[in-house]
Amino acid sequence: MPRTRSAAPPAKSESASEQQTKALTSAEKPSKTFILPSNTSANARLLSLPNPQSGDLSRYLFCPERGIFEFTVVASPASAPRSILFTPKKHQSTESTSKDEKSPATASIAKKAELLVATPIDAAFFLVPLLSSSSKTGQSLFQPLDDIIDSNDDLHPHFRHVLYDETFRKTLLARAEAVCDTVEAGDENMFRFSETKLLKELLAKAERMAAQGLPASLEERFIRQALAAPLMSVKRDDALTNQGSKESEANPVESDERSDSPSTMATTATPSVSTPAGETTPVPQPAGDESDDIRRLQRVSISLSFMKESYLSSALSSRIDEMLASPDSPLDLKPLTDRLKELATLRAEAIASRGVSDFSRKRGLDDEEVEDRAEKKRRKDEEEKKAKASESRGVRDLKKVNTTGMKKMSDFFGKAAVKNKT
Repeated sequence: MPRTRSAAPPAKSESASEQQTKALTSAEKPSKTFILPSNTSANARLLSLPNPQSGDLSRYLFCPERGIFEFTVVASPASAPRSILFTPKKHQSTESTSKDEKSPATASIAKKAELLVATPIDAAFFLVPLLSSSSKTGQSLFQPLDDIIDSNDDLHPHFRHVLYDETFRKTLLARAEAVCDTVEAGDENMFRFSETKLLKELLAKAERMAAQGLPASLEERFIRQALAAPLMSVKRDDALTNQGSKESEANPVESDERSDSPSTMATTATPSVSTPAGETTPVPQPAGDESDDIRRLQRVSISLSFMKESYLSSALSSRIDEMLASPDSPLDLKPLTDRLKELATLRAEAIASRGVSDFSRKRGLDDEEVEDRAEKKRRKDEEEKKAKASESRGVRDLKKVNTTGMKKMSDFFGKAAVKNKT
């Protein structure tokens, strides 16, 4: 009988459990996780728009109905790296769905954990560079908004799309009126950029930010610490002398009686162990309880600084500072300025009062230095553990041998003595 080859066995298909146990692969392209606002329209798009402060193209979310959103990056610190696991949604299979139609679910990991949160940004900040440039070239003339836009030929197509969107047009005109002087010419409004109105708009925003309250971290760093009075250093013997003289002047009879009492004599005869005479001890400066007005001005000033550094050019920021320092400023920052100067003087006096002789006192470590030292120590311990784990038993036993009086191996491989030539 002729031999017949049996059919090849069918290839074993991987089971679902085997697929799940496979190692997760990293994403082929850098994956980004966006947290977008809800209830956006179907026409919402991710666009590249010029940054109001630098003019460089950046990614923004534009919704004709809800406005423009910028992306704030929330990332894990470098000292504690994190990753993000991306998994597909679990689809519930019906009885009618066949097994062949089911596709295996795959997952991926993004090595760098970043969340890009969409936060609203005022469209007026995008109009300020256009309006301010047109006011310089047009010699502060009133112009229609379309003429101002058309005068800039180098606008990015995405930015031009935002400016000419019919649905967003009403919002755009309203924000232009907030930073411009306007006149009516028939059925159309004409605009001229006004630095005064821009300053008032920034102050209104800063007042709202101060009224709602700054985040706890900003409040601690820029408000409480900035307005905290320093600690002054005085000599211990001077403080005791002044205190004793005041008490003797107030009650001379009681002071004489106390000086004769045994308890007083024992106290004066025994020197202080904790604070020897001549050393300095920190004495808190009168706190001067900062008024609510000073704190409010500080919050407003910090809010203004944030907006200027984030959304205004350097030239325009300098102009805003000049207007705030002028006598015609809508906000009087003189009480805050005087208080900050006073605190700066007190801090300088506190440093000088410690004296040159106080160099022996160790400087307190900052939190960052403490963390750096702890990190170095941890790495050193890990390296020592790895070195010990990689050593063989023979090497460990040799380390225990007493080598007192023995020559080192390097002595046998030294340079040969030079022979004298006869």
